[in-house]
Amino acid sequence: MTTDSRSGAGRRSLATLICGALAAGGLAAAGASALEPGAASASSHREAPLISGTPQYDNTDLYAFVSPDKPDTTTIIANWIPFEEPAGGPNFFTFAEDAQYDIHIDNNGDAQGELLFRYTFETHVKNDRTFLYNTGPVTSLDDPDLNITQTYDIELLKLKDQHAVSRTKIAHDVPVAPSNVGKASMPDYGTLREQAVRELAGGTTTFAGQADDPFFLDLRVFDLLYGGNLSEVGNDTLKGYNVNSVALQVPTHLITESADQPVVGIWSTTQRENAEGHFVQVSRLGSPLVNEVVNPVGDKDTFNASAPWDDAQFLKNATEPELPKLIEAIYKIPAPKEPRDDLVDVFLKGVEGLNQPPHVRPSEMLRLNTSIEPAAKPKRLGVLDGDTAGFPNGRRLTDDVVDAALQVVEGELVGAKNDLGDAVDANDKEFGASFPYLANPTEGSRGPLAKGVDGGNDVRSQLGDALRPAGADGGDDTTLVAASAGAGAGGLLLIGVALMWWRRMRRRAY
Repeated sequence: MTTDSRSGAGRRSLATLICGALAAGGLAAAGASALEPGAASASSHREAPLISGTPQYDNTDLYAFVSPDKPDTTTIIANWIPFEEPAGGPNFFTFAEDAQYDIHIDNNGDAQGELLFRYTFETHVKNDRTFLYNTGPVTSLDDPDLNITQTYDIELLKLKDQHAVSRTKIAHDVPVAPSNVGKASMPDYGTLREQAVRELAGGTTTFAGQADDPFFLDLRVFDLLYGGNLSEVGNDTLKGYNVNSVALQVPTHLITESADQPVVGIWSTTQRENAEGHFVQVSRLGSPLVNEVVNPVGDKDTFNASAPWDDAQFLKNATEPELPKLIEAIYKIPAPKEPRDDLVDVFLKGVEGLNQPPHVRPSEMLRLNTSIEPAAKPKRLGVLDGDTAGFPNGRRLTDDVVDAALQVVEGELVGAKNDLGDAVDANDKEFGASFPYLANPTEGSRGPLAKGVDGGNDVRSQLGDALRPAGADGGDDTTLVAASAGAGAGGLLLIGVALMWWRRMRRRAY
């Protein structure tokens, strides 16, 4: 087993393998036996040509772990919309309304889902006569100044051979935590996050909203394997970016087949409604980075539209992975011998005696043994470092999946001991101790204050009064006059402009 304190020449080396790690790893397992048609697997940040152009539908990462503070429950986190620039207004980040965001559970190892949690979203606009996401400081999810909001429903489908045998709506009109516009707009974002966490019947808890991107890694591998000299590694490429997250905490007994069979396979997908009104799968995710690096360009879109029981078509991409060959050519690190049967066992079946279900059908998904208790002190390399509660037994937020998978792909399990990694060992933000565990999103308004501003509540926070529709609060022009009373010269000018605009909008309304 490797240790958590690895350093030196090996660690110095390939952040390069970062993608190869999970890449070769993820699909590898598809090899053991022929697989038949099916429903969904893995993707990552901008991993395929088609989905990179439609980020609202793009799965970025999937996590599944026994809840550390509630060990009788399992937490599943699925993320969408990669590389959200926090200051990306005025149209901040919403879930798509013409999409079904699905979390699939295979609880018997047959490569098909027995349970499906489906999230669907609806957008609400209070005032469509303004360009603003919020028209003043937002202190609650039902604040009238939060102009654009979303709510969602959750439907639980029980399946047999991928056909629904029952449908139950377990949540309705649950509010989504908004994008974190900035301190002036959302002075206490933590409160908004707390209000978006809702308890459902039966001991289930849900959350949907923006969060700091929890994945940590150095993605500069795509610059021809770090320029061929590894002189610039250790940069967390995703630092400062946000994602849209869905988090679900459920009593474990609700998703497992039985106490005697506690292993579940999990993957997430996005289905988008087409012109004919049918929903078509456009993205999926199980283990991280699979489609990003393992599959060649010609297979990526096909992979995003296929399923776990149909992974045989991609077998060669996994058993004869491209990345180790590139690493050998550039950095002279010998590639393990092919075919990579070791990867098949670990990544497509689960580890025997750990998270491999009986009679498993090889397929790519995140497998979790829910009977293994959370570690008191999690180790970032998970199973490789003797921590059986971590990756590839599910995936915790703190797991360094890049280093762990990288080392396995480069032969850790077949005698080629190595300390390879990307020199990014932890997220830039600390994770929470309770559900939904994710760090709050980076705020959009950052940087030095303008001259003459002390950071307090100045005239800018009064704009909401000017931009509310006429009669919204029973007020009139006197609202603006009062607001201007102590605003200062600059504030008067700003309020004057707002007043003229408000009057114009009011005239149009009549």
